[in-house]
Amino acid sequence: MPPRNVVVAQSGGPTCVINNSLRGIIEACRSHPSAFGKVYGGRFGIEGVLKEELIDLSATSAEEIALLRTSPAAGSIGTCRYKLKKGQDQDFERVVDVFKAHDVGTFFYIGGNDSQDTAHKVSVLARDSGLDLVAVGVPKTIDNDLGDAEFRLLDHSPGYGSVARYYAHYVRQANEENAGSCPADPVLVIQAMGRKIGFIPAAARLADPERKMPIQIYLTESGLTLEQLGENVIRQLESDGRCIVVVSEGFDVGDVGAIRDNFGHIQFGASQQSVAQIVVNYLNTLKFPVPGKARGQVPGTDQRNAIAYASVTDLDEAYGVGRHAVEVARKHGNGWMSTILRDRTGSGYNVHYDKAPLEQVANSERFFPKSWIAPSRIDVTDDFVEYARPLIGEDWVSVPTVAGLPRFARIAPVFAPKKLPAYIPQTARAKE
Repeated sequence: MPPRNVVVAQSGGPTCVINNSLRGIIEACRSHPSAFGKVYGGRFGIEGVLKEELIDLSATSAEEIALLRTSPAAGSIGTCRYKLKKGQDQDFERVVDVFKAHDVGTFFYIGGNDSQDTAHKVSVLARDSGLDLVAVGVPKTIDNDLGDAEFRLLDHSPGYGSVARYYAHYVRQANEENAGSCPADPVLVIQAMGRKIGFIPAAARLADPERKMPIQIYLTESGLTLEQLGENVIRQLESDGRCIVVVSEGFDVGDVGAIRDNFGHIQFGASQQSVAQIVVNYLNTLKFPVPGKARGQVPGTDQRNAIAYASVTDLDEAYGVGRHAVEVARKHGNGWMSTILRDRTGSGYNVHYDKAPLEQVANSERFFPKSWIAPSRIDVTDDFVEYARPLIGEDWVSVPTVAGLPRFARIAPVFAPKKLPAYIPQTARAKE
């Protein structure tokens, strides 16, 4: 029998390296022509599957696919925040119909907690409906909150190493600015992504592992109040004359006019107020022991798409875990997520690729370990630095350029011919 086709899709917030997992899947499938037929990309994640919008990735040359290595974010095939939920029976039936119509035998879904839940639901759907389909998840999240508290299922997610590198560089550069301008701007407040998970703001410590800079780090998990933050800043100003505050976007400062996405997560970048601005406003009501005021900075989505700051280690591992997902599908079948595990024996930093049951990682939520929060609750421990330092790599990534501008992959806009009636996903239909 001829080899059956593949669908790969992405979900959730993009990263610098998400396209490298996509590249790993495509190239691995192409290297096994007897096992896999055409590779389709679901345009805008599972929504593309539901709408039967399948990009024929087989129409894109190997040269363009190779450029996915340094093409950031999700512009290649798109992403979504659509979740298959209990009760959406028509959506589930539609997935089956689309996969049958296009002779799809393997489904890869790249994403975080909610995305792995979708992959798990598709794997169960295949099993319960008798659909001959292998569903495999591929991890992705800048928050590093996918997996278990013991780091045994997944050591870290592709995407985190690059955003950690971004903050290591960002804070180091911000310190140079603050050191020179502190007579007017003694306090700089920097807001970091991560919602209620502290791995991203914690990465600010990588900018100063020897603790020579006047940096204070406020994780949501620290449990501190805005008033305590103010007291800490005053003491830092008394001792150093300046202070850099790195605060999680989920740090409790009261009502920020929260806006939620389709996954139910707060979108702090879309909320009425930023945590950084509330902190700045509060600090500027206090009497500083030095001249000047506090000011704030809120890096936006650039922290997850600034390819110039990408970690080469992260790029390599994102590719490796994508390729490994194909091997998991071939050798182990339905219901797994490809994983990265750290080798605990020997010297230096090394990883190997493994697998974890989708049911164990679907909707998992790993918080920043309490043991890695310093006793002061405004810093992290050396154990965290030891964990995170290898993830940011050593070298700068080499991005191909044309006329001084980055050359990103261009996916051929070729779609599989539609074979089914038009369909509107249930959740989208309910909003109309």
